[in-house]
Amino acid sequence: MPVPLLDLTRQHTPLEDEFKAVFERVFKSNAFVLGPDVKALEEEIASYCDCSHAVGLSSGTDALLVALMALGIGPGDEVLCPSFTFFGTAGSIARLGAVPVWVDVLPDTFNIDLADAIDKVTDKTKAIMPVHLYGQSAEMECVQAFARKFGVKIIEDVAQAIGATYGGRKVGSFGDFGALSFYPTKNLGGFGDGGMLVTNDAELAEKAVWLRNHGMNPKYYHKYIGGNFRLDSLQAALLRVKLPHLESYHTARRANAEAYTERLAGHSGVLCPRIIPKAQSVWNQYTLRILDGKRDAFREFLSDRGIGNDIYYPLGLHDQECFQGIGRGGESLTVTPMLAKEVVSIPCFPEMTVDEREEVLKAVWDFGYAK
Repeated sequence: MPVPLLDLTRQHTPLEDEFKAVFERVFKSNAFVLGPDVKALEEEIASYCDCSHAVGLSSGTDALLVALMALGIGPGDEVLCPSFTFFGTAGSIARLGAVPVWVDVLPDTFNIDLADAIDKVTDKTKAIMPVHLYGQSAEMECVQAFARKFGVKIIEDVAQAIGATYGGRKVGSFGDFGALSFYPTKNLGGFGDGGMLVTNDAELAEKAVWLRNHGMNPKYYHKYIGGNFRLDSLQAALLRVKLPHLESYHTARRANAEAYTERLAGHSGVLCPRIIPKAQSVWNQYTLRILDGKRDAFREFLSDRGIGNDIYYPLGLHDQECFQGIGRGGESLTVTPMLAKEVVSIPCFPEMTVDEREEVLKAVWDFGYAK
C-alpha cells in the first residue's frame, strides 16, 4: 500500500466550499494586500499563540528577517543559531551583514544545545535564535535564562511548531519575537508563501508593521528602510478557514507519533525522537535516526514500497557553500554532521489512516533491524 509523506488534498477537500466562498468574498472586495482579513488573522493568531500582537508577513523567512531588523541587528553583530535547521534561519542573519554563529543541537531532540551556545558567546553576540525543530519546543526556560545572563535578544523560529507548548505556554510567546511560517507543508499551511511575527512587545510590533511596508507610516513618509514584506489578503482569508481545525490536526499528528514511538521502542537500528519534560510537540515531522550508515538504504527500501520519506536536513548550514567565510563556530560541531547522515522523516500527516500507519511500521521493521 503506497503511503504519501503528505497529502494536502485530504485536508483541503472537506473545506473546499469554504475556500471558494472566501475567495469570492476577497475577489469582490478588491482588498488584495493587507486589508481586513489580514488584520483579523493577526488577531486570531495572536490569541492562539498567547501573544498580544501579531504582524502578517510575506513568508516565514521574511518574518525572521523583519524580527532581526526590528531589533537593530546589523553588520558585525553575532546571532547564535543551530546549524541543523532550514536555510532561512541563518540566511536571514547573513542577509543583514550579521554573523551566524553555528551552535550544535541535541542528538535526541534535534533542538539547540545551550551548553555549546555558552561557549560561543562574545561581546558581539546580540541575539539567540532557537528553532523548535520538527514541531517540538526548545527548552525555553533555559533559553530565557541564557538570554538574561548574557543580555541578548530571543527570536524564536516557530516555522514548524505553531501550537507547540512548553510548560503549557505556546512557543513564540517566550522571546522578543516568534516567527511563524504558513508554507503549504506546515501544520497551518496556506496556498503559497506567508508568515507572521508574534510578540508581547507593543513597540516591536509597531516597528515590524512599518518595516513590512517599506518603513512607511503614514503613506509616503518613511521612518525606516524596510521592505515589501506584506501578507496578501487572500492567503489570510484562506488561513482563517483552516485555523479553527488546527488543534484537531495536531491531535491526529500526535496519535500517529505516539504509535510510532511506542511500536518502534524495541528497534535496534532506529532511534525515535525524545520529547522533553514540559513540552508538547505538534509533530510537523516525525524524524527517525537510522544507525550504522544504513539511512540511504532505508530510504530506498521505503521508496520501493511506495512510502514517502525525506531528509530534513542532509547538510548542516555551516557546511553549505554559501556560508563559507561568513559564519563561525562550525568546526566544533559534532552532532549536526552525524544527524545529517542519519535522519529521515516518515509520514505523520493528520489525515493518514491507521492502515497506512501500520504499513509504515511494517516497512520499518521489515528493513531487517529487529532483535
